[in-house]
Amino acid sequence: MLRRNNFLLKPTKRRRKKSGRTVFQKQNFVSKKQELPQQVEEEDVEEGFSLKASAPSHTHGVQPLGNLYFNPSSHNSRNTGLGNLQTLTDELVLEILGFLGGTHLGVLSNVSKSFYVFCNHEPLWRNLVLENCNGGFLYNGSWKSTYVSAYKPSFSVSNLGSSGLKVRDFYSDYLFQSWLCANLEMKPEWLERDNIQRRKGISVDEFVLNFEEPNKPVLLEGCLDNWAALKKWDRDYLIKICGDIQFSVGPVEMKLADYFRYSDQAREERPLYLFDPKFGEKVPGLGSDYEVPVYFDEDLFGVLGNERPDYRWIIIGPAGSGSSFHIDPNSTSAWNAVIKGSKKWVLFPPEVVPPGVHPSPDGAEVACPVSIIEWFMNFYSATRNWEKKPIECVCKAGEVIFVPNGWWHLVINLEDSIAITQNFVSRRNLLNVLDFLKRPNASALVSGTRDRVTLYDKFKNTIEASFPGTIDQLTLEAEQKKAQRKKLSFWESVTDAKAGAFTFSF
Repeated sequence: MLRRNNFLLKPTKRRRKKSGRTVFQKQNFVSKKQELPQQVEEEDVEEGFSLKASAPSHTHGVQPLGNLYFNPSSHNSRNTGLGNLQTLTDELVLEILGFLGGTHLGVLSNVSKSFYVFCNHEPLWRNLVLENCNGGFLYNGSWKSTYVSAYKPSFSVSNLGSSGLKVRDFYSDYLFQSWLCANLEMKPEWLERDNIQRRKGISVDEFVLNFEEPNKPVLLEGCLDNWAALKKWDRDYLIKICGDIQFSVGPVEMKLADYFRYSDQAREERPLYLFDPKFGEKVPGLGSDYEVPVYFDEDLFGVLGNERPDYRWIIIGPAGSGSSFHIDPNSTSAWNAVIKGSKKWVLFPPEVVPPGVHPSPDGAEVACPVSIIEWFMNFYSATRNWEKKPIECVCKAGEVIFVPNGWWHLVINLEDSIAITQNFVSRRNLLNVLDFLKRPNASALVSGTRDRVTLYDKFKNTIEASFPGTIDQLTLEAEQKKAQRKKLSFWESVTDAKAGAFTFSF
């Protein structure tokens, strides 16, 4: 069984391609709650990470591979239990097991202690639940118990997860890491950097001139003070007003009460996020409890009416949930307003790809660490020495952040949180959106709508009909600015050359 004073993890760098996986740089992990093993000098440890106070031991006694080096027997029961399959990586073993159904996983778990551990890996059962319970589910303490309850209601699952077999001398970084990421506290140094510009009470013209036009993030304070949602939106109110309405939670639809039941119990590295684009239509009362801040009133996608791509979402999630690095869809800008809780934001400008993130050349796919905590553990420190450091902040209840188009951003909830976010198209980014919609591979890039092929023509024609001459005027202004930048660049180079020549002759 894992002892908390004895886990040195040499992480397996895991990456996901939308929801796939990867492998990490070497790094050590220790708990601050206990002393290090006698064999390890404290100064040899690169970084220390503390566990949450409620963190349990790993369900099946799995230990990180580093602990094997301090085991006198040097025996890893992972290998003996897999037999000839021991040469496969843990990731590949789990990929293969992912093709099995619940019954076959249950049968295979009886073959050996090693297969017992692999077949009870919670993400396998999570996938089974999400793939087969499209109408929602009632979370029952663990994903395996949830699956069994759904398909065998008469079967008692009260002790299914709590009295599982503990396997001795089983070492695996890959299996251990999900548990570790689910139970790590955010380090203070991950939260202390706050270099975003903050403004309160600025005019719309100031916002456009200093932030929207130059495409820079800003955190706005005080512009949500009149929102009824700030006073009304607690858990009891939302459950009451939403009733049996179902909301989008990952690939499934769930009632709000059922989602809160899940979020209260679940302890996993990637908690499910309630992220629903139709909440205003489903529950009109929610839509009337907030209003768009004045800075974002102009939204040219609105000319499409009901045919516009998805643009607004209610977001609800527990601590640890959030969104890994991405760029907002369709080249839109966005605002995100926190109603309850708080969120940590990390943003990179369009020309800077975050460390550990690997977009495909056409931008259609993004490979990144499996979980947000994993990114902080393995890549956040690399940004300390970057010339172009990320923009960071903690956005609290009553605050709203402006996310300019094209910016990479990551968001993680620091506590149970509720937020509203909307994507929009203003005159400042209209040309960017039109360019995006007419890309050769637009059918693969455009999101939030079934009309991925003709959206460009439909949007452009409707804009020209609603605001005649606007596109031509914006195009002319963009060309003039581009020419001006070139002119300034040339003049500056000439001035520098003259200055150099003057100095030399002197």
